[in-house]
Amino acid sequence: MTEDSDTLGATEKEIMYATHQALVKSGYAKLSISLISDELDKAKSTIYHYYDSKDALLIEFLRFSIDRFESTINTTIGDNPKDDLDHIITILLPSQLKKEKRQLHSVLVAISPQALDQEAFREQFTEIDNRLTAIIERTVRRGVRTNVFQDVDPAQEAEHILSVIKGTMYTRLTTNREAAAVRARTSLFSYINSHLMA
Repeated sequence: MTEDSDTLGATEKEIMYATHQALVKSGYAKLSISLISDELDKAKSTIYHYYDSKDALLIEFLRFSIDRFESTINTTIGDNPKDDLDHIITILLPSQLKKEKRQLHSVLVAISPQALDQEAFREQFTEIDNRLTAIIERTVRRGVRTNVFQDVDPAQEAEHILSVIKGTMYTRLTTNREAAAVRARTSLFSYINSHLMA
């Protein structure tokens, strides 16, 4: 099992992309190695050469996804902490959730119950939270250091912001309360303007 997506070989990356497509098309409940191999257009034995089970493959898929997501955020961060924080929130919590992104977020919500009793899944979801929190915390800390933000506790603010984002994402994906999600997003931006800005 690899440690990050940079160490994946070409075939393993193809398997990750095929897993993504299979999840988006069929959802977690119907996902199988057969469906992934159909998307991959290669025999199931190719997948089993790298992963001995569907769970092992999904754990690697979670690693792969957060690596790509983190890279996307990091490559678009600039020099203005306020703009960067707004940008991070917009990526994590867009005003409108496009179909493919909604499907992928729904897949993550569907997989997350596995973390209740499977330590390997719990470790990956913990890693996702830790890395997202670290991105937000670094941005807030930079804002405090440059006097863009007030002298707040960056770690505490990062936990608060991520908690609001995750709660809003869950509401958006599991209920028909889209208006509530929009209000929560607006409230989060208002919080930054009124409580963080120096």
